[in-house]
Amino acid sequence: LPANRPNDPIILFALKIVKENTFECMTNFIPIFPLGIVVYPGEELNLHIFETRYRQLINECREQGKPFGIPTVIENRLQDFGSLVEITEIVKVHENGEMDIRTRGQKVFRILEVIRSIPDKLYSGAIVNYPNNREQGSMEQMRAVMAGLRELHRVMNLNKDFAKPDEQLSIYDVAHHAGLSLEEEYELLGLLDERQRQEYLKRHLAKVLPMLAGLEQLKEKVKLNGHFRNLEGFDLK
Repeated sequence: LPANRPNDPIILFALKIVKENTFECMTNFIPIFPLGIVVYPGEELNLHIFETRYRQLINECREQGKPFGIPTVIENRLQDFGSLVEITEIVKVHENGEMDIRTRGQKVFRILEVIRSIPDKLYSGAIVNYPNNREQGSMEQMRAVMAGLRELHRVMNLNKDFAKPDEQLSIYDVAHHAGLSLEEEYELLGLLDERQRQEYLKRHLAKVLPMLAGLEQLKEKVKLNGHFRNLEGFDLK
């Protein structure tokens, strides 16, 4: 910053734009494993790898210590957003070459271009960038989200322990436990500000809780009394 204008709001704003645009332009090539799920940063995901092309992908990523991408597939269409994941453990390699692995989500990426055919590779890849993702949210909003989420679990007779104090939880930690559809989980993945994610989940809970409460009342009136994910990869051809 210029010495005589260290706090000039116009200059600070300009620097913010430059920083964000520079970050947005950072691109990278990654191997991809498209799946019909949403993986969030920080999420731990167990996978059973049985297809030959993805066994090759996992073996190479393990040997090279590199991550790979899991972009979401919805209705047989590859979506733009996904999460970069790292392999944390090869739990078991079966006699036929299939593998049980543990992974953890790292950060959100956006696909710029899909590379369907890679020389000497059975899997596909993509050119991606990593959008700026604001992780700081509102404690007040998070408390409201958690109150709604616990009420949802109470109505559904579920008992979920998130293994963290509420003040350390993010929306990524709880989103899979809020009854979102795949499409809604993907919409949440595309929100790159924790405050927006908090508002999204709070509104979702405000919408579904009255419906569930109504179902509970109806049931009274009529007197109604971590497996490994075995997921087939999406074929880009």
